[in-house]
Amino acid sequence: MIAPAQWQRGDEDSVVILADGRVLEGGRLRFTIDRAGRVTDDDYDAFAVLLPDGHVVGTDDRALGYVGVSNATPPFSGQAWVSLQPDGRVVFFHPDGDRGALGQWTGCNGPNRRTCTLVTQIFLVQNLRIGPPYGGPTFGVGVGVGVGF
Repeated sequence: MIAPAQWQRGDEDSVVILADGRVLEGGRLRFTIDRAGRVTDDDYDAFAVLLPDGHVVGTDDRALGYVGVSNATPPFSGQAWVSLQPDGRVVFFHPDGDRGALGQWTGCNGPNRRTCTLVTQIFLVQNLRIGPPYGGPTFGVGVGVGVGF
């Protein structure tokens, strides 16, 4: 299910999920999701899909992690790296055990909760430089989520 939701991220631009599946960051289209879990770019070319078992797969079968209802794992580990709390807070789990705050979602109750978790996962995979502390590859930094730890 896709319902309107918003992710307030402190000093970073907010992320908005519209009812038609468009995901905006600071008013700019970042990607579109549909009810089947497909994620497409602004030309509607698919670049990821959420499989029924929770795995997220990118083009060329590239692993993009796992998404549950309210937590997600990075592509290179089975341990959760982010959790969406019942009140909407987004908690990031550092490899050393520390926790960090990545803002707060509103509108993510019920069936929309997994949609918000998927959007959070896509932003993390696209925007954070995560590497060897988790024992995996390094992802490049893009415009978006700032961790500030």
